[in-house]
Amino acid sequence: MPVSSIDDLGRRAKAAAPQMARASTAQKDDALRTAADLLVSRTDAVLAANAEDVSGAESRGESATVIDRLRLTPAKIEAMAGGLVQVASLADPMGEVIGGWVRPNGLRISQVRVPLGVVGIIYENRPNVTSDAFGLCLKSGNVAFLRGSSGAIRSNLAIAAVLRDALVKAGLPADGLVMVDDTRREVATQFMRQRGVIDCLIPRGGRSLIASILENATVPFIIDGDGNCHLYVDASADLSMAESILVNGKTQRPSVCNALESLVVHRDVAGDFLARVDVALADVELVGDERAQATISRCAPATDEDYATEFLDLKLSIKVVDSLTEAIDHINATGTGHSEAIITTELAAADRFVAEVDAAAVLVNASTRFVDGEEFGFGAEIGISTQKLHARGPMGLRELTTAKYVVHGAGQIRA
Repeated sequence: MPVSSIDDLGRRAKAAAPQMARASTAQKDDALRTAADLLVSRTDAVLAANAEDVSGAESRGESATVIDRLRLTPAKIEAMAGGLVQVASLADPMGEVIGGWVRPNGLRISQVRVPLGVVGIIYENRPNVTSDAFGLCLKSGNVAFLRGSSGAIRSNLAIAAVLRDALVKAGLPADGLVMVDDTRREVATQFMRQRGVIDCLIPRGGRSLIASILENATVPFIIDGDGNCHLYVDASADLSMAESILVNGKTQRPSVCNALESLVVHRDVAGDFLARVDVALADVELVGDERAQATISRCAPATDEDYATEFLDLKLSIKVVDSLTEAIDHINATGTGHSEAIITTELAAADRFVAEVDAAAVLVNASTRFVDGEEFGFGAEIGISTQKLHARGPMGLRELTTAKYVVHGAGQIRA
């Protein structure tokens, strides 16, 4: 199958950007709902393409986690369609007036929300990202310029074909979504260097992809980084609550970025709580410091690397600390700036944890699994930013926009 050059695809994406920025809310919502209907009606075709990708992954000996992320089912396609409908129901951020004022000389200045333009997204083995990215980019007035992995190429192209048809049916350019069909590694590097085309690049993948972005990208990017998420159980914690939150955060879906990877426990409750952990996480591999090992006989010694690792599996590191200060220092030293949680009944401890822990999301008496665009009410998310500019945390519609100053005058000139 012939593939398109990255430069040609970039020109097409750039050319479509003005029309996407001008699209009315009604047009965008029509395209989203049409896309949802078409995805469901063409489920068989999408599943057939996906089956080829899954078969290839199995023949290559890919892990169960990779295959789980890759495999589509009728229920997953229904969920993708539901996500598009949900995005259609969200308020359109375009044209929103962020602020406004009048200067003494009569100039009326307003700051309004506008699209970024062309949003490039590079991602690994998750065909649902094709649909999620399209939906959020469309509603925020952007072009979605997508580059998926070679392992999911058939699935991605099948989904993209459906979504492009929906754009045309709504009177919008098909190139509101442009999918890179060449999966060679050197093409990925070219994609990261589409300066003048891609206004913002968002990677969705593991450490090797992030490392490649940091080394090769010449366009502005947002890092959707590792989630080495901690749970700190304070001396005043309700231990039943802490156990429930720990089990949910670690075991509900261990392969995602907002799953718990490390438990930090105050020494005053370590004995009682770690005895609970031993039973509650019987199927989880545990590594920890000497005090954790003294309470849990099956707990292996933890290395510095263990404390800094996003396992994405049924494995947990444990550290016992003498104080809240030590807990915060440990979390800031080993965390990745994603999501950190404290279990406490002391308001002062909660306030200090929230103020001093450096992360995109900090939770008090709640599971880190809630750090998600849909759970936050954003609809489908484009990713979770672990950096500080220009977006941080779950990225929904507003995070896919920028601001423009609009100044109205009556002939004023500057003296």
